[in-house]
Amino acid sequence: MTIANVFRWAARCCPLKSVALACLVAPLIVLPVSAESESAFSLQGFGTLGMARTTTDNVEFVRDLSQPRGISKEWSGLIDSVIGVQGAWRFNRQLEAVVQANSRYRYDKTFTPDIAWAYLKYDPTPNLSLRAGRLGTEFFMMADSRWVGYSFLTVRPPGDYFWYLPFYSISGADAAISIPLGENVLRAKAFYGYSDGKIPLAEEQWDIAGSPMAGAYLEYQVGPWQVRGSYANIRFERDLPLAPVVNPIVVPLRGSGMTATELAFLSTRHTRTHYFSVGAVYDNGPWQAQLMLNHIDQGSRALESSTAAYALIGYRWGAVTPYLGYSWVRSHPRNDSLNFVTSYVMDDSRSTQDTTFAGMRWDVARNIALKAQWDGIRGQASSIFPYRQDRRGNWDGKMDIFSLTMDFVF
Repeated sequence: MTIANVFRWAARCCPLKSVALACLVAPLIVLPVSAESESAFSLQGFGTLGMARTTTDNVEFVRDLSQPRGISKEWSGLIDSVIGVQGAWRFNRQLEAVVQANSRYRYDKTFTPDIAWAYLKYDPTPNLSLRAGRLGTEFFMMADSRWVGYSFLTVRPPGDYFWYLPFYSISGADAAISIPLGENVLRAKAFYGYSDGKIPLAEEQWDIAGSPMAGAYLEYQVGPWQVRGSYANIRFERDLPLAPVVNPIVVPLRGSGMTATELAFLSTRHTRTHYFSVGAVYDNGPWQAQLMLNHIDQGSRALESSTAAYALIGYRWGAVTPYLGYSWVRSHPRNDSLNFVTSYVMDDSRSTQDTTFAGMRWDVARNIALKAQWDGIRGQASSIFPYRQDRRGNWDGKMDIFSLTMDFVF
């Protein structure tokens, strides 16, 4: 059995087995490197063992849109548990190859390991970096490290702000440049590529493979402050699989499924979604703070545009950091529906809610952090996006989430 098959078997059985196998197998795949050579191989990893529950069975809470099912009143490790391993081979001071694989709950209801990154990096000068291959997406600030729980103060990235991003990698290239300005630094990056993967929709999957993505950001670091403005977009190559999802609801009501006119009205094929965001991160002494704002402009009538934001503040007392945060999201309903069928689909992407969250991080040992968090979601009854298994008419838009995690890096 190959190493890949071992990981695949363990991931399907239990993420905890993936964690154990990653730790056992990792030392076996380190390649020997001559001490006299400029080249060097390094192996690192990260993971989260998480449990969470909510206070309702009327919807299932998910971490983001990439997850087909979520959690409810029973404690579950489904949405937050992950294991990742990253290997980097530096051929010389300018050229490096990086591969990252991880196992997490994904669109097909499995923990099958996936190659998240696989790229070559070339640094022609100390201030210029070029990469090509499979890259992480950077639609919003901090979005490329969303699954590295140890790098976040909170249990998970605030959902109101981040859950609209089910995109984790592209096949393409990017270029980044850093410009020193006295004691401060100005950075810029641009990327272009094609998406891969699928997004779950009820029991179906929306295939977004081959959809072109492009974006750029400008970032300024001054003292303890890091400020970024970014823009990105994606042009979808395929339609949502609406008919098999909606027809079981429509046919009993009118005796026929979705019409060609209705499907064309809700088409996502060749429509473009735009992502705008600004963010600021402060880290100085015991204080940590974050402030983020985004706007998503959906090109298809099937999806409502939205605006979201969050604010977070934490204070370190030795190894313990309590934190408090607040987030909100407002989607923007359209007023051009054809009939009750298209209205039903359009309403499915509505999200209007506020979330207050509080928690504590305890860095109990080197490279290990324990976290406990409470989220209080208060929204409208029509706010059902991106929850799974929603029971319209029973959901009142309110729930509490309790989470416990252990994050680690190695």
